[in-house]
Amino acid sequence: MGEGIDWRHRGDYIAKHGLTPDVAEEAFADPNRLVIDPDPASVSGRSVRIIGWSVSIRALVTVIVLPDEATVWGVNAWLSNSTDQRRYREEPTDVDQ
Repeated sequence: MGEGIDWRHRGDYIAKHGLTPDVAEEAFADPNRLVIDPDPASVSGRSVRIIGWSVSIRALVTVIVLPDEATVWGVNAWLSNSTDQRRYREEPTDVDQ
């Protein structure tokens, strides 16, 4: 999946969760991130859930993206809940595969 996320349409939206695109980008770039494709909560089956560590806020962040050709669109991001925290600890990550 691409090198970065395009937040031009949803960057302000994730502020309701107290996050910024920079924090979401850190989680997306985590070398130990967990990628769940498709996102189990996706209605369309096209979005991808990424759980990764944000260095600046020192917390796990869940990021939802929508890959579309050469662009990875940011959809949403929030502090990871206990289920996503467990997944990050227990499931194989990008590095493990």
